[in-house]
Amino acid sequence: MKFFSELLQSSQFVEGVGQKYAVDASWMQGRAIYGGLSTALCLDGVLQQIEGLPPLRSANVNFIGPASEQVEVKCAVLRRGKSVAFVRAQLLGEQGLINESVFSFGAARESQLNELFQETKPVTKPSLAVDFIPQRGSAGERPVGLPAFTQHFEVRLIKGSRPFSGAAETSFELWVKHKDAAATSISALVALADMPPPAVVPIFKKFAPISSMSWMFNLLTDDLENDSGWWRLGMEAEHAKQGYSSQNMTIHNDRGELVMVGRQNVAIFY
Repeated sequence: MKFFSELLQSSQFVEGVGQKYAVDASWMQGRAIYGGLSTALCLDGVLQQIEGLPPLRSANVNFIGPASEQVEVKCAVLRRGKSVAFVRAQLLGEQGLINESVFSFGAARESQLNELFQETKPVTKPSLAVDFIPQRGSAGERPVGLPAFTQHFEVRLIKGSRPFSGAAETSFELWVKHKDAAATSISALVALADMPPPAVVPIFKKFAPISSMSWMFNLLTDDLENDSGWWRLGMEAEHAKQGYSSQNMTIHNDRGELVMVGRQNVAIFY
């Protein structure tokens, strides 16, 4: 099993090709690379290839297709002004385009406004929350529907229900942490941010496939300090109709401060 930081450290830049990565099977979600990782590789490829970018402010992500283990990131600067840069990144494998993301980077500016219009979350201890990931069976097999990539994270349920439990809620909150202690970069946060299943999955009464289609997120700060490594992730569905579901996503740090918000469109086969 290759940890996140090892995966990035082992990447190589090839002139005319892009930043190359070797992704092992532990990062797969069915036939595809886990979406959070594919987006994190796009971001890392950009940061490796383009110098002097200001902090990341937002991203628009489209999950296009499945992946092979050998992938590369090609990137192009769409526009670069005095304070803001827009960069497109494409993650490609043997079967073609996997992920296409457009990242927006922006330098801090003087402003009369310096407020967060959201309340901080009450600080709770992850150790007191229940494990969100079902336990393996006596033979060590992975439970049905549990993707391989989940083995890279520790996950605790704060509020809501587990997937495929037939619950009534269409929202939940989790504490999530990389098992890789070296995964502390902005790319590592992006890799973690997509870890939860869609918010509608707890109302499923049995396992059924899901597939993320698009994802957008905004960073509300460039201060990503986090002493414990735990991030509080919230998911809330708005609807589930005609095989698709839309949801809102939030991430708070371990001090209860909101650091990222997002939206996602998901295909459901239930």
